[in-house]
Amino acid sequence: MTSLQGFVKGTFGTAVGLSTLGLGLLYYGQCYLIYPAAFPSGSRTDVPTPAEHGLPYEDLTLDTPDGVKIKSYLLVQRRSLPGDNSLDKETEEDGAEEDRKFAGTRPTILMFHGNAGNIGHRVPLARIFFIKMRCNVILVSYRGYGQSEGSPSEQGFKVDSQTVLDFVRSDPVLKTTPIICYGQSIGGAVSISLAARNPKEKWDSANDVLKIPRTIPILFLSGVQDEIVPHEHMVTMWNIAIGKMNPDGSPSSSSGTRSDLQRKEGEEGVTKDDPAAMQDKGSRGPATSASPSSLPRKSTTTTTTPWNMQEAAIDKELDTDLDSDTDGDTREEVEYGIVNDQRVVVSKRTKYRIWREFEKGTHNDTCVQPGYWAAIWEFINSLVPLPADHFTTSSSSS
Repeated sequence: MTSLQGFVKGTFGTAVGLSTLGLGLLYYGQCYLIYPAAFPSGSRTDVPTPAEHGLPYEDLTLDTPDGVKIKSYLLVQRRSLPGDNSLDKETEEDGAEEDRKFAGTRPTILMFHGNAGNIGHRVPLARIFFIKMRCNVILVSYRGYGQSEGSPSEQGFKVDSQTVLDFVRSDPVLKTTPIICYGQSIGGAVSISLAARNPKEKWDSANDVLKIPRTIPILFLSGVQDEIVPHEHMVTMWNIAIGKMNPDGSPSSSSGTRSDLQRKEGEEGVTKDDPAAMQDKGSRGPATSASPSSLPRKSTTTTTTPWNMQEAAIDKELDTDLDSDTDGDTREEVEYGIVNDQRVVVSKRTKYRIWREFEKGTHNDTCVQPGYWAAIWEFINSLVPLPADHFTTSSSSS
């Protein structure tokens, strides 16, 4: 009996030990799959700098509250871009003060990269923000990535992003600037979590996005061919953000979409052919499902960015009473474009939310699709317009 008990105890102990080991391997394997910081090869040691792209920068080392040192690149705006000697001669002290004043008027972009590579791989994107859009930029290297200390984790990323935000808020030049979070892939979840100020046990973006005040503008950029973050997930996030859907996937009872109104037409005597009656009943705009012919008015525009990049003509079908919707953000304005001779949706917008999708965009190349950076420029410039006298300087540098 004793030997049997010993055998059972030994077997149980071995089972527990092996299970614990298995769980440990599973946990670390999961972390490696979610946070492949060493991919591509050399990403932990070979981190390109902004100087390699002709950009002035400061190499920052920030101490997080939990004792981890994380690296960041800081690019602060100045009136004269690299290679531009158009400004009159002035004392170094006066010039530095004027540069600080200019930097204080421009937005600050917090760049949160995807789950592979390092901040050096994203410098070409930062260059567009800095040179073309004249924004201050800080590229954040998460713990366990590039030359930052520590190991990657969700909670750690939240601490890292908060540390960077706290730095910007305490900087004498940047603290008064509008702050825009730009996240790619998992960086999008980091951005939403930071904006929502909500410490959770998982990347719960569906709930976090609801905690961002409705009056804070958000730009959604989605690649239809994204093989890692499915396009359908982004569509769901959009619908949650504008109040048409609940985080559990059920329709929001407060959305008041066009389809809701149409279901009531028979009982309330409202017809879609009577715009005045529709306005009296509280409908201010079409739902996504509305057919193009049912939208109130059209206009065709050509958007030009300050670096002479033109978008194709966009057929806009707008709701004339969109701006009077002050209670919610569910009424959508839809813009259509021509792709391969087909009329497709290229963007949607409500009062505080903007959606752009790119038919050929995959996970890694959506950021180089035509119109991607023009959409970002339009978004940033609508929040903080760039003074007209800086457009020539911006477009002359490449």
